[in-house]
This record gives sequence, C-alpha cells and structure tokens, in this order.
Amino acid sequence: MSLTLDDCYELGSIVKPHGLKGFVVAALDVDDLDAYRKVKSVLLELPTAPGKLTPYAIEKLTPQSEARALVKFQGIDRIEDAEPLRNAKLWRPLAELPALAADQFYFHDVIGFTVIDEELGELGTVETFYELPQQDVLSMRYQGQEVLIPVADELISHADQATRTLHVKLPAGLLDVYLTPPSRERDEPDEFDGPELETGK
Repeated sequence: MSLTLDDCYELGSIVKPHGLKGFVVAALDVDDLDAYRKVKSVLLELPTAPGKLTPYAIEKLTPQSEARALVKFQGIDRIEDAEPLRNAKLWRPLAELPALAADQFYFHDVIGFTVIDEELGELGTVETFYELPQQDVLSMRYQGQEVLIPVADELISHADQATRTLHVKLPAGLLDVYLTPPSRERDEPDEFDGPELETGK
C-alpha cells in the first residue's frame, strides 16, 4: 500500500546539489540529527509532482551541522541527476518516528486530547498546531473561541495517552485575552457628545 502525506511526517527538504557525484545538501527539521545517520530510505515529494511521494534509498547520510546533512541517494551519481531533486521535501512514515520519553509527545499524537489546566481544570480540546516562525503554538477550542497556547515546557506539562489528556499551566489572563469582547465602542465613541462649538466668521 502506497503512503500518503497523511501517513508521514515532514523530515526536511533538499537545499541544493553538492559536488559532481550526486550528493545533495538537506535541511532537516529534527532535534537529533545523529539519530538519522542510519536511515535507509526516505520519501521525496518533488517540486514537479506535489502531493506524490516517491521512495529513495539512502547510501550515505553525513551531518554537517545541527540542521544540515550531506545525503547520497542510490542511483543519483551525477550533479545532473541531483539537480531535479532541488527543493524536494523529505518525508518519513509516522510509524517510524523515533520513540520519545514518557512525558514527551508528537503534535499529531495529541490532536483531540482534552486540555487540563492545573488550576482551572478541564478547558477544551486540542484542534491543531501551528508552526510559526517565532514559536510553535497549540490551538484549543474554549467557550467557542480559538485559544492559542505557546508550546513551551513551562506551559505544557505532559500528555497522558491513557486518558487522552494534555496537562498545562496557563499564565494568568491568557484565556481572558481571547474571551474579552472588543472595547472599541467604549473607548472610541462614534459621535462627539460634548457641546457644539460655534464658529465665527
């Protein structure tokens, strides 16, 4: 059975070819690049075929920095072969995600979990996550409003897979920001209520 994007997680992307022998530079969005040294294959989503995943066997993966690696794919032996892979996205099956510690979680694992605040109790349900340039945020539905919670250790304690709950410690006033109605009418009256001024000629 062929895998779809919903069955996979995005590992990174190919930046450019490297050298003349088919190597490419890949930018990988992972916490521990060393954990991927022995990966045998990836799925490529080529710019010319969005949404379609093609398996590629990896001959060698060598980390260059915390976020970049040199990759040699089987059958890609010349720069001319590597050039069409530029900007391709790299995917891996969700089933092969590295195991996490007991109190850690992957974003996709907690969609639908009930959010429990240590002081306020049950709040709402995890709807999705947004990966923003500044920080990842969790989207929760609370009293009919979308509430965004920064993904930070001091705010999100742990996930309980058995009870499908996500435990948080929200800062005071965070929920009020989303629930307080706009005060434009009060702060910016549409009409001037003071006495009319007479203008002389």
